[in-house]
Amino acid sequence: MITRNERIEENLGLVHACAHKLTGRGVEYDDLFQAGCVGLIKAVDGFDPDRGFSFSTYAVPVILGEIKRIFRDGGTVKVSRSLKEKGRKLAAEREKFCKKYDREPTVTELAELTGMDAAQAAQAINASMSVLSLTYDNDDESTNIDIPVDPPDESISTAVAVEEVMNDLDDRDKTLIKLRYYAGLTQTEVAKRLSMTQVQVSRREKSILKQMRAKLL
Repeated sequence: MITRNERIEENLGLVHACAHKLTGRGVEYDDLFQAGCVGLIKAVDGFDPDRGFSFSTYAVPVILGEIKRIFRDGGTVKVSRSLKEKGRKLAAEREKFCKKYDREPTVTELAELTGMDAAQAAQAINASMSVLSLTYDNDDESTNIDIPVDPPDESISTAVAVEEVMNDLDDRDKTLIKLRYYAGLTQTEVAKRLSMTQVQVSRREKSILKQMRAKLL
């Protein structure tokens, strides 16, 4: 029987997959991965194989839930440590510059003073600015500013689940699905690539999709 530690080690790939899906949103990858590992451990401890679904199906939402905690800190988005440090450095140089020249420095000037490029400086300045409130007061009442954002959970869970199911396919079937649905080739084009007939590709494709659908459900 698989041990707790073995299950954790075998499923670290799920954590990497979830963390990669949420990179580029202002939090460092190491922080995302660390939070995801906490979620993986919780998933391992809470998983009941008798319920009839795969571990990855159960684990992905738990892992994503832990990673999402990083993006919530009293209702605000958490800024990565490196950006915070750069922001503090820029703020200190800005204060010195203002005292010396009696004016606000440009982003380029601050970047030169701190050894950053202009893009890094701009990003750090934006990250250190005060958070915009989504509620404002007018003369009559408080009003919420609605900003439509698509929740990433469902699409990310689906993407990770599909990747896991794809990994279970043999190389030939995996190539067929990738050519059809990732490269966008027609069945005839796939048939030429795999030395098959169009009818064979059609039948095999239906069989593979049926297997994948059963595992996903």
